[in-house]
Amino acid sequence: MTFESFITSYGYAALFAGVLLEGETVVIVSGLLAYQGDLRLSLVILIACTGAFLVDQAMFQLGRHKGQAIIERRPQWRSRIESVRRFLVRYHIVAIIGYRFIYGMRTVAPLLIGTSGFSTRRFMILNMISTFIWASVVACAGYFFGSVIRLFLEDVHRYQWIIVLVILLPAGMIWFYRYRIRKQ
Repeated sequence: MTFESFITSYGYAALFAGVLLEGETVVIVSGLLAYQGDLRLSLVILIACTGAFLVDQAMFQLGRHKGQAIIERRPQWRSRIESVRRFLVRYHIVAIIGYRFIYGMRTVAPLLIGTSGFSTRRFMILNMISTFIWASVVACAGYFFGSVIRLFLEDVHRYQWIIVLVILLPAGMIWFYRYRIRKQ
């Protein structure tokens, strides 16, 4: 079952569950479905914002109450965590609003912010702003580029083997070249 068929079948509940687990992909597909008239864009944004907000708040609270124990079990993270904390102290508003747009930071950042002693109320307000901006941008991207995305997705199925060959052939050639160099 694809994201599209899952969301089409289960509607806004699928969107909410998907945001808790996946994020961008589900919201983009929901924006595309809003473009097609299957969902309402305003509800897609509201539900995506709510789901993302709740996940971030939960991770913040986990960081607040269990974060130090998690960090202490991973001493190799300490130097990176300290540099992230210094960045948060210096640029807290930009960091909290912007981390959501940096791949790989969405789960870790609220946890670290929770360990930093940052105000819960202030995080909640900035998180609300951040998730609204994120949900709006991602859902509208799916909506406004709906026709282009739709054409691409339809054509991908038609040309999938050519795309695989275009990716694998150069990779195979590079591997073979490196293999030959190592043998010499």
